[in-house]
Amino acid sequence: MAIQMFEGRGHAAVYQKYRFAPGKELQQTIFSYLREKKAIPAELAVDVGCGSGQGTHILGEHFKKVVGTDISEAQIQEAKDTSCMPNISYLVCPAEELPFQDASVDVLTSFTAVHWFDIAKFMREAERVVKPGGCVAISTYTADMSVRYGDCSEKLTQVFRECWDTILKYSHNRLKYVLEDYKEIFEALPFPDKKRITDIYDQIPMTVEGVVGYMESASSYQTFKKNDPKAATSLLKETEKRMLETMGVSSRETPVEFWVRHVCVLGCK
Repeated sequence: MAIQMFEGRGHAAVYQKYRFAPGKELQQTIFSYLREKKAIPAELAVDVGCGSGQGTHILGEHFKKVVGTDISEAQIQEAKDTSCMPNISYLVCPAEELPFQDASVDVLTSFTAVHWFDIAKFMREAERVVKPGGCVAISTYTADMSVRYGDCSEKLTQVFRECWDTILKYSHNRLKYVLEDYKEIFEALPFPDKKRITDIYDQIPMTVEGVVGYMESASSYQTFKKNDPKAATSLLKETEKRMLETMGVSSRETPVEFWVRHVCVLGCK
């Protein structure tokens, strides 16, 4: 069964505020593939496990209709409360029970979400709803991240990694799929024409506050916070303080470069 980790309104609000949209390199990888397969322009794209809609938004200009789906009512409400193109809509449903007719979807996407699904059931749904000649684009960012700022990038990344490693101790075992670069998810995709790309690097514009907020939005951190609220809160405060000291600045709004590595699984039916 699917794992529900992003249900609470408080978590959904943090997620909406601090989660970043797919970066330019990842977008280019996906849309180049879709153009190559003549899957765009097209009628309908469905973004599964859309959360608060960061990935859904980038589909709006490429499709006549875009529907973001998520099992979390709180996440969908955050998505609906965020301004978007008029051709984008959202609905609450499980990834394994999509309310679309057989062979009705041109492109099915999922950004940093499939590892939470019942993968076998989701793949059967993808097989059912995607049209012949339609495509699937499944991606995630990995734990391979760095924070860069002038000549202190190495030390700054070390501060970030020490915090992140502590948070990851509270990870759900489903994160194994991410740590294995979606290899198992790639193998489960039932389309004959498919490929997996593991070396997509994106620079995400961030601030110190944004980097700390991103860590707060992680499901692992939320588990940590439930187990030990004082220690979890203290960890983020201390990490922000150390980052600012390392950079020699006082404002948490100071811009930094946040580099992430994406993995992308692409398939054509």
